Amino acid sequence: MSSALESMKGNVVLAGAGKMGGAMLSGWLARGLDPKRVGVIEPDPSAEIKALSAKGVRLNPSPADVGAVATLVVALKPQTFRDAGATLKSFTGSSTLVVSIMAGMTIASVSGNCGGSVVRAMPNTPASIGRGITVAVAASNVATVQRESADALLRAIGSVEWIEDERLMDAVTAVSGSGPAYVFLLAEELARAGAEAGLPAELATRLARETVAGSGELLHRSELASATLRQNVTSPGGTTAAALEVLMGPDGMQSLLTRAVAAATRRSRELAK
Repeated sequence: MSSALESMKGNVVLAGAGKMGGAMLSGWLARGLDPKRVGVIEPDPSAEIKALSAKGVRLNPSPADVGAVATLVVALKPQTFRDAGATLKSFTGSSTLVVSIMAGMTIASVSGNCGGSVVRAMPNTPASIGRGITVAVAASNVATVQRESADALLRAIGSVEWIEDERLMDAVTAVSGSGPAYVFLLAEELARAGAEAGLPAELATRLARETVAGSGELLHRSELASATLRQNVTSPGGTTAAALEVLMGPDGMQSLLTRAVAAATRRSRELAK
């Protein structure tokens, strides 16, 4: 049985093969996309990306070399995107699907620089192990078959949620796009606090890392709400309850995360200007 990627029509060009772009490319090839149908625009390719040339992936091709492009995936840093616009536009035509995973870059901005029919998407770094979550929104001129192609490309790195209101993408970026950093900070600070409480630093780091990773996997597998899972760990008057009184207090996690997500949302909006 063929995958959705195997049945996709036309050539795919990936602009930007850093960590996220590289993770997407690996996911596509692992799920059956023919390497000979893929071009990669990357001025400083890693050894891993260079090695894919032997499998048929075309590295830094000219528009003439790659031929008609059905899909252009833009995985550049937002700050470099506008300078690359003229180059990217040379790979697109009126019927090209453009999938952007750049933070803060609006559909209008991507369309103005690249042309084509734009899907704006926001994945996150667990995409590198196939466990990402991506939220996507399509421009009004994106055809059903193009949306299906975008969905197939994005599902190669994890789950996909579609929304209709592009204005939500700044908050999406703040929650799931930036969210892995918040979780890694939790592991970092839990380890530091453990060392402050007297644990050897190496042991505190292992305990924090495995606790965060294991709890995340439990949350992934469980059908229970996160609040219920938290309550299941918490005995009245026990040690967890004592800690949660601090974490759930007036200056605790609710206040901190509300402010953090608001700050990231504002920054996402600023990147679009």
